[in-house]
Amino acid sequence: MRRAAVVALRSARRAAFRKLINKAPLSSASSHYVVTAPFSLAARRYSTKRHIIQSSMWLPKTPLAIAASVGALGAWYAYGSNQPVQLNAQPPVSSPQTRSLSSTPDIAQPTAEPASPAPVAAGQESSRRALVVDNDQFFTGDIVGEGPLAKDTDDHGRKVLEMMTPEQATERLRRMEQSYLVGRGRGVVRYDYVQLPSNDPIEDDHAEKIVEVSQKTADAGGAQSSDWMFWGVFDGHSGWTTSAKLKQVLIQYAARELNTTYTAAQANKMSPRPSPEAIDAALKLAFTKLDHEICHESVKKLGKNPTKRFAAEVLAPALSGSCALLTFYDSHSKSLRVACTGDSRAVLGRRNQVTGKWYATPLSEDQTGSNPNEEARMRAEHPGEARVIHAGRVLGNLEPTRAFGDAFYKWSRETQDKIKQHFFGRTPHPLLKTPPYVTAEPVVTTTNIEPSKGDFVVLATDGLWEMLTNEEVVGLVGQWVEQQNKDAKRTSSTAWLTSWFKSTPTSLPVEKGGNMDKTGRINTGSDPKDAMEKPIRQQQWALPSEDKDRFVVTDKNAATHLVRNALGGSNQDMVCALLTLPSPYSRRYRDDLTVEVIFFGEGDESGSFQVNTEATNNGGADLKAKL
Repeated sequence: MRRAAVVALRSARRAAFRKLINKAPLSSASSHYVVTAPFSLAARRYSTKRHIIQSSMWLPKTPLAIAASVGALGAWYAYGSNQPVQLNAQPPVSSPQTRSLSSTPDIAQPTAEPASPAPVAAGQESSRRALVVDNDQFFTGDIVGEGPLAKDTDDHGRKVLEMMTPEQATERLRRMEQSYLVGRGRGVVRYDYVQLPSNDPIEDDHAEKIVEVSQKTADAGGAQSSDWMFWGVFDGHSGWTTSAKLKQVLIQYAARELNTTYTAAQANKMSPRPSPEAIDAALKLAFTKLDHEICHESVKKLGKNPTKRFAAEVLAPALSGSCALLTFYDSHSKSLRVACTGDSRAVLGRRNQVTGKWYATPLSEDQTGSNPNEEARMRAEHPGEARVIHAGRVLGNLEPTRAFGDAFYKWSRETQDKIKQHFFGRTPHPLLKTPPYVTAEPVVTTTNIEPSKGDFVVLATDGLWEMLTNEEVVGLVGQWVEQQNKDAKRTSSTAWLTSWFKSTPTSLPVEKGGNMDKTGRINTGSDPKDAMEKPIRQQQWALPSEDKDRFVVTDKNAATHLVRNALGGSNQDMVCALLTLPSPYSRRYRDDLTVEVIFFGEGDESGSFQVNTEATNNGGADLKAKL
């Protein structure tokens, strides 16, 4: 997913290109693109201005591949009178040859002008912001006049779009947000989540469930029942069917195996609770059982109904794939287990009681071919296969080394040949020798939660971690909590936040230097190699190390707050541009995003579980809380 972006980034850093840019400042006449081939849109005129990106999220001198992009621009837009005008063209970071729809691309730079219309003088027409979308880049400009566009593509196949206003962008961000208040007094007080599609349909999914466990099952020596709480995010790829399957049944599988494990432990009078190893094993068994059903039991079912229509239905979750991140919180023991299959990530935010700031602790490790730990495991399991991991990918193709589905990396060559012959499919991978190469077995970590200190956990698919570091995510939630603390002084509806912060920081309230990167290595920034561990989007955008004005707090939903700031934060023009891009163009600039934020604390004991209307789109009118 990231290979094309990394290659493009390296090529864009060539010294010759940097020298070329330094010799040709953007303000000079030689750096302007002049329209020579006019184009009109049925009484709509385009006027554009060229300027430097000054946003805190963008490199001031952006055109790192200016020479390579000029030939790809084609005809320029002009006034209906055919007079030459200057186009606000921001060249891509890399050449078009490095991009593909299936890979994480380099981002083309939208402008930093305000998205709101400029004042209109008497006798002049008003203007609106617009995007011109090419296969490999997009540009921003102004639409002069009012009314809808006559058509949405030009004669060269480029899509012309009216850019969202900040209000429309906010509506889009909040469309799939939800928030729940958990008034059970058992360690969790609230959780927020949001989704933002890039693929159409979205390939991500999520699931949440709170299960009340009887005192007998929870602890033979305990006096009260407890809650088992589950949250999961599922990052699909090559389709949406696998992640949809996980949404439907993964928590059920996990709860069933855990119930069996806890019940079996009751027979042991010396230790009525199962050991930590037994609980971890139950979660792993739930994952592998479900994946076996998806990939292998589905093939057996074809013997009873060998039709292509049935095959398409039963094999769909096996042919696509999905990463899975499932958290299990036992309110009796206050332990949080994170079962990770793939490259979605969980990060704990915990407050330093001395400094008042938060510090980030990763609770999972990204399982991709770029992770040295995963590469070593794969090579040990498949000795003699030099290309089992190639260019950071399984057999040179698949990035995650653990996933549900992806049966082409799990089925034998014989099985794949039979399915292709009788139903459909593709030719087995030429390097396929000793499958399975990909496993759904998760890595499970355990963390003791301190609800009284206001711990929180962020779960997100890799689309978020491509844009923000662990520390930034934790700092952003801390910043959001502080804003809620201010609001709590005026209302009692969020009084549970009031003791968390006492002052307003001028930057993100997060401890520096303790962030762990995806491989478990501390990323201090002192080693040049650490720079490559930054989120891939930040490498492309060349973000400054410090920018106090980069982020904003405008959303009541903590997950929506994270997504807004991942897309540009205070740079409204950038947020609007990235949200305006339609599928499939948007996939070159951002991935599907699914984010959950779980707040632990000592809430009330009402036993209620309800939609938090303040932080849910449409006030939660169409939603029902589920236990």
